Amino acid sequence: MEKIKVSLAERSYSIVIDSDSLANFGQELSRLNFPKRIAVVSNPTVDNLYGATTRLSLENSGFITQQFNIPDGESYKSLETLQSIYDFLLENEFDRGCGLIALGGGVVGDIAGFAAATFLRGIPYVQIPTTLLAQVDSSVGGKTAVNHPLGKNLIGAFYQPELVFIDTATLNTLEPGDVSAGLAEVIKYGVISDSNFFCWLEDNIINLKNRKPESIIYAVKKSCQIKADIVAKDEREGSVRAYLNYGHTFGHAIEKLSGYGQFKHGEAVSIGMVVAARISARQGFCLQQDVQRLINLLSAFDLPIDPPDFTLDEYVVAMQRDKKVKQGVLTLVLNRGIGECFLQKIDDIPSVYSPFV
Repeated sequence: MEKIKVSLAERSYSIVIDSDSLANFGQELSRLNFPKRIAVVSNPTVDNLYGATTRLSLENSGFITQQFNIPDGESYKSLETLQSIYDFLLENEFDRGCGLIALGGGVVGDIAGFAAATFLRGIPYVQIPTTLLAQVDSSVGGKTAVNHPLGKNLIGAFYQPELVFIDTATLNTLEPGDVSAGLAEVIKYGVISDSNFFCWLEDNIINLKNRKPESIIYAVKKSCQIKADIVAKDEREGSVRAYLNYGHTFGHAIEKLSGYGQFKHGEAVSIGMVVAARISARQGFCLQQDVQRLINLLSAFDLPIDPPDFTLDEYVVAMQRDKKVKQGVLTLVLNRGIGECFLQKIDDIPSVYSPFV
């Protein structure tokens, strides 16, 4: 078992990483002062695979559970779905002495986390991410949200979990495309923070595509450690946490314009990273060979690299609604070579993106 601490004073918590460990979740949770009555929020697909094991583990450790499933898919990450969680909690008389478990991928984790943040002004919750993307990114750091028709994650809150419990064996039931989508976020960490990790990814393409347990655990641990270190320095994205948005501004625009669900989040971020790297190269912050290394690595994992066919004006309108726009100025994350990044403010979005759309 691997453990990483997210150091946030009284809001600190652990990320536990192991394989074939879901049956031990109840014992791990018992080490915390977590409420005994728990609502487990999931979706039908994940519940069918891992719900019974999770509930049995909890009940064997003295917890009392009730299950609530939301529909599966990014299009259901909405205020209407959030309302259904509130309804379930209220109708079953959950109170401030209760807790919530988010069992699933990024959609479940984001929306269940936001429900926990806002129900009765906040109840404790735990993340059990079951997709690679959720394990290396969305479950860590306390960003919770739902989408709005005008943009992704526009309604949300920073609200830290009590624990992130990662069982990498849950990745064995994912489709290859879902693993690749998660690896886009893993590659992001190499680009923004660790050139040696990027090299390791280049050397372990086959192991990762074949889901070799040791390689998967290392990739998850390294990604979580990088994110935990950044979040510990900047919990609410006032400075360096914005580095984690590398590729996301353009990626979110793709998701919005395509209709949530047509592109997986990691696929959209993959395209967004290539666009960001090309902007960096054009401005002299990285070499064309750095851009090509990124393209080669993303392509090796069958990830898309070319933007879908929307007009520049459509992309600009979508990006102007991004959370990172303040008073019409966009803060863009650009890379210096491989392994380092920085923030650049842009007040003329069309001129920066026009060569690449």
